[in-house]
Amino acid sequence: EGFVGGKGRLLGVGVRSKGRGERGVRSNQGSAGFVHAASMRQSGDLSRKERSSYEKMNDNNGAPGGDSVLEHEPDIRSQSLDRPVAFTEAKERISTAQELKKKGKKSKGKKADELKKEIEMDDHKIPKEELFARLGSSEAQGMSSMKAAERLNEEGRNELTPAKGTPWFIVFATHLFGGFSALLWTGAILSFIGFALDSEATENLYLGIVLVVVVTLTGCFAYYQEAKAGAVMKGWAKMAPGEATVLRDGKTFKMNAVELVRGDVVEVKGGDRIPADIRILESNGLKVDNSSLTGESEPQTRQNQMTHENPLETANLAFYSTAATEGAGKGVVISIGDNTVIGRIAGLASSTETVDTPIHREIQHFIHIICTIAICLGAIFFILGLVKGLSIIENLVFMISIIVANVPEGLLATVTVSLTLTAKRMERKQVFVKNLESVETLGSTTTICSDKTGTLTQNRMTVAHLWIDDTICTTDTSVTKGTYDTESPAFQSLYRCMAICNRAVFEPGQEDTDIVTRTTIGDASETAMIKFAQPSRDIIEIRESNPKVCEIPFNSRNKFSLSIHATEDPNDKRLVLLMKGAPERVLARCNRVLMNGQEVPMDEKAQGAYDEAYTTLGGMGERVFGFAQHYLDPDVYTADYEFNIEDVNFPMEGLCFIGLCSLIDPPRPQVPDAVRLCQTAGIKVIMVTGDHPITAHAIAKQVGIISSPTVDEIAKERGCAPEDVNDDVRAIVVNGMTLKDMDDEELARVLAYPEIVFARTSPQQKLRIVEGCQNLHQVVAVTGDGVNDSPALKKADIGIAMGITGSDVSKEAADMILLDDNFASIVRGVEEGRLIFDNLKKSIAYTLSSNIPELCPFLLFILIGIPLPLSTLLILCVDVGTDLIPAISLAYEKPESDIMKRPPRNAQVDRLVNARLICFSYLQIGIMQAMAGIFTYFVVFGDQGFPPDELVFSDEPFYEEDWEVVFHDVMWEWGRREDALIATQTAVFVAIIVVQWADLLICKTRLLSLFQQGMWNYVLNFGLFSETALALVITYTPYLGPALGTRPLRPEWWFPATPFSVFIFVYDELRKLWIRTYPGGWIQKVTYY
Repeated sequence: EGFVGGKGRLLGVGVRSKGRGERGVRSNQGSAGFVHAASMRQSGDLSRKERSSYEKMNDNNGAPGGDSVLEHEPDIRSQSLDRPVAFTEAKERISTAQELKKKGKKSKGKKADELKKEIEMDDHKIPKEELFARLGSSEAQGMSSMKAAERLNEEGRNELTPAKGTPWFIVFATHLFGGFSALLWTGAILSFIGFALDSEATENLYLGIVLVVVVTLTGCFAYYQEAKAGAVMKGWAKMAPGEATVLRDGKTFKMNAVELVRGDVVEVKGGDRIPADIRILESNGLKVDNSSLTGESEPQTRQNQMTHENPLETANLAFYSTAATEGAGKGVVISIGDNTVIGRIAGLASSTETVDTPIHREIQHFIHIICTIAICLGAIFFILGLVKGLSIIENLVFMISIIVANVPEGLLATVTVSLTLTAKRMERKQVFVKNLESVETLGSTTTICSDKTGTLTQNRMTVAHLWIDDTICTTDTSVTKGTYDTESPAFQSLYRCMAICNRAVFEPGQEDTDIVTRTTIGDASETAMIKFAQPSRDIIEIRESNPKVCEIPFNSRNKFSLSIHATEDPNDKRLVLLMKGAPERVLARCNRVLMNGQEVPMDEKAQGAYDEAYTTLGGMGERVFGFAQHYLDPDVYTADYEFNIEDVNFPMEGLCFIGLCSLIDPPRPQVPDAVRLCQTAGIKVIMVTGDHPITAHAIAKQVGIISSPTVDEIAKERGCAPEDVNDDVRAIVVNGMTLKDMDDEELARVLAYPEIVFARTSPQQKLRIVEGCQNLHQVVAVTGDGVNDSPALKKADIGIAMGITGSDVSKEAADMILLDDNFASIVRGVEEGRLIFDNLKKSIAYTLSSNIPELCPFLLFILIGIPLPLSTLLILCVDVGTDLIPAISLAYEKPESDIMKRPPRNAQVDRLVNARLICFSYLQIGIMQAMAGIFTYFVVFGDQGFPPDELVFSDEPFYEEDWEVVFHDVMWEWGRREDALIATQTAVFVAIIVVQWADLLICKTRLLSLFQQGMWNYVLNFGLFSETALALVITYTPYLGPALGTRPLRPEWWFPATPFSVFIFVYDELRKLWIRTYPGGWIQKVTYY
């Protein structure tokens, strides 16, 4: 509704003339904004000639309802868009991105750059005679067969070039050797090298074999999951039309659509797919479904006249693979195959490079950290070994053992299983995951670019408001409750007109189906009306009670439909004429209006009430219909009167205006809460739609994407120009025509706004918006269901397609599919994604902690010369044995209470593995665990008669079989020394298990107390049990002892590490309590990982 700007500058809602979805608006070249046409008539600002011109331009492409909008192209660059900090940062980031491109980091070649440009053509503008001359064809004769054959040979077939897929074996190899797997393969190779250098070091052989088995099984599992989820969908191929009716050599016949060439004259009818991009030559009520291409939810009428400069907007073009829903027409082929609009989108989608997922980048970052630590430690131990005098071979083997000991062998399995488990949970929440790594990406999302139709809305036209008795009433929708009086005469008349002046019908056999979900035959608008009417009274019954005797169907010239019926009142022999259609057309035929049960003259007061209601409903982005009735003279128009609709022989003027009805595709009921939850979680939701700005703005306000007034709304309220509004405005609505002329810096200014709607966007612009957000270091999720969304879906950090209404093409390009098409499912996915990141952090913290007690024995062996406290095989038993199930069990941990109240993680700072996590795992918990292991070592050796002071620097003679030593008057030959060493190493192994109990419990949460979180993770409880049970099996099973180097322990040797385990638990509880009590303090900054 009237958003008035000035001086050609418009900020907020920009309007374009498609002629559907918006109410009569007029704009001049020099004044921006919207002025209601009826109000202009009333004030005398609109002459009769202007009104005539206005109505022609409001032809609405044949759609019923007078809710048209004229073209307006505001210049957003001249507006007050000051965002000093955000824009400065954006400019710097864009400059950085541009520098990277200059340095050779371009992701697209010249072809992709060409495809990114807006479509420029004049085939819809030039006279058809000039077009046929250009194409070398004839409207009457079509192409000649000879010339068509030559052109087919020169230009190729009318089909899309299939995108090159990745061979299955490449995908399998990526899972088997890429990322974290490469680190494990390196460890396995080093283990085999160690065994080759020292064949007696069989533990290296065992370790290498175990690593190969682990990485192979995990790789196969990951490949299987992804292959099963991402079963190849040849979406583009499915879009290809089959046959086409073509005119050649003056003869009409059917042929395979792939053999069409430019210049062919083709015929299409309802139910056909448009076989190529065509310019319409003739139209007989032809409508096409452009929803997958432009986002418009209603079929669009085609005609032979240009209605817009933009080829995607004009009514005289129809596009390859779109469906003709009704009517018939004829056109000439102007583009085929890859040169069609769909072909360009397909090329853009296939040439758009996907970006690495955040979790992939985090794992790579983790690999770099672990490799650096392992290599540094290995080099340090190698140097210490040389200083100690070990041989080169011994040192190499020892260094390899140190490096491999730092590799978290079970972590790959943990990550893979965690992703898979979360994917399964998300599928139960109606989110189907094609790419496992994208599970976490959703949790890292900072910006969601959401389509409107079918995602935020129900993709179902619904009666939203009625205007009767000078009152706007709401109806029962997802966001409103009905406020009308069903007993009022005006409602009864409006209801009757909706129900019987209507061709839509329910398909049979759906009596037990909910009315809202019933399928129908008929126009979407008329379908909405019968679904509104059906609950009050059965449509078939009311139509049978009011039999139709005459009908003028809707057409784009009249812009109304009319029907004449006998009434169900047995005492009333009059026939009633009912009319519905574009409000200004219906109103023009009325001289009375029904108010409070009385027909009153259509005077200035009544006209003003109508104007106000019409403006209000149109301003809400709703599609408005007018209704009228007139009882015919029973003396003239009897039951056997022959009505003639060609040479009209009944009155069509002097009708009684009943009221207005407005339709809208309403928001899904869960969406407002979902948007609010996203905003609470710090996620910006941007609407990016191909629909009209007013409709987009209205829906955005209803769902909460826009909650603040735009510049133009503020300017209108204050009566000033938009540039004079200096407040900190939060909301903006940008028209695609405006976006087309923006450079990267101007786009960055727009993206700095907290509340944004992009309307009338092309596929290229959607892609550009995604890239603009990514240039600002945003993690971008994109939702979409149409072919036009596929490039943006592929470019996004995570693409989300619709499972019900989504095209196969969009599903093919996406990483996830919403099985219920519901935006609220994304929010559930965000929570799961954040949870998996949290739980992976916890799992890594748990796994890395045991590295220090595993490495300290080697360090003490080198530095103070004690017998080796822990064997390599027992280290392997911890890493891929006792630690594996507990580490995986953390994937089942429930979210902490603040998970959706935190802002999205900053991918540049909040890494999966950061310095705080390394410090926590290695220097805090790891050191405590190492102290427990060393304490246990000296206690158990002491219990067997070896005092600590005698053990220091005893490693060389200790391992000499012929060395005889006396401790406390006891001769310790090699057999007794070896048995004591095995018992001690077993005890150190058990000590690590005991302190890992506490480590597992403290890793359940990063902030909350264990007593707040509870012990409801039964998988983790089982992990505690399995960890202990496996330790008992390794320690006490007779036949495993010789193989693993263990022996049964005395019961008291399980307890030396217990005080350390209790201390670890108490320390961490106090640390978390301090962080909760003093958030943002030093403890949190240093220890909160």
